[in-house]
Amino acid sequence: MPSDTLSPPAFTQRVVGFARATHFGPTLVVTAVTTALAIAAGRGVGSVWVFAAVLAGQCAVGWSNDAIDADRDQKVRRRSKPVVAGLVTQRELVIAAVTAFACSIPLSFASGWRAALVHLLAICSAICYNLWLKSTWVSWLPYALSFGLLPAFVTLGLPSRQWPQPLVMVATALLGVGAHMVNAAADLDDDAATGIKGLPQRLGARRALELGSFLLLAAAVLVGLHSKRHGIAFGLVGMVALIDLGVVVAGATKRPRLAWNLAMTGAAGCLAVFVAGGGGLVQ
Repeated sequence: MPSDTLSPPAFTQRVVGFARATHFGPTLVVTAVTTALAIAAGRGVGSVWVFAAVLAGQCAVGWSNDAIDADRDQKVRRRSKPVVAGLVTQRELVIAAVTAFACSIPLSFASGWRAALVHLLAICSAICYNLWLKSTWVSWLPYALSFGLLPAFVTLGLPSRQWPQPLVMVATALLGVGAHMVNAAADLDDDAATGIKGLPQRLGARRALELGSFLLLAAAVLVGLHSKRHGIAFGLVGMVALIDLGVVVAGATKRPRLAWNLAMTGAAGCLAVFVAGGGGLVQ
């Protein structure tokens, strides 16, 4: 007798598909880094709300990205994408993205209305990238805005409702743009075939990787300058510099996915510089 219930293998594949469509690695890094910043800033138990809100927002961004790009991905047969692999459908991702965005609203407001408005602006900026800006020369702008606002989401949720120090916001904006450059370099051929002409595509793989690596290193240096324990901080900055060199080498040897994984490691290294260096989000 037929049943509407998914079999265990089919259910597992569906879960894997939804997880992959969040862009799992970047989602994990962004959520973990923002939560760590919240803990370092003294949000205490409120860090749980930061974790939940950022995770919901990242899921909304990732799912909407794969839903919007589904037709393009099918055209170039990008089997790494869950929709093309048949793990989830475009319609399911649309529903999931809308649901995740709806959940992000009350989760963001748990940190106060100021923090919520900043975080929702960051999410909407990222979704605008998915919808339109990724195909323009200002494709970097949503990354700069969305990543730059994440420290503000953390600090505006503090009892003092303070904005973070501008240097910290600049550093996270640089991280976002650097990650954009490195990530896009892995898919330039497919993007060219589907008409995507953002800034990385206009620069080409080598220049995009070099610029991305430079921006990631610049973010680490800024955080190091902001630190109180310069010896420890700049020792870690040296580690980030070596990782960024690895990004360039991996790109030059035609291993873009390794370059991307190293870039994510470099982003985590920037957090290590911030925490170990004793820098503060607010004055």
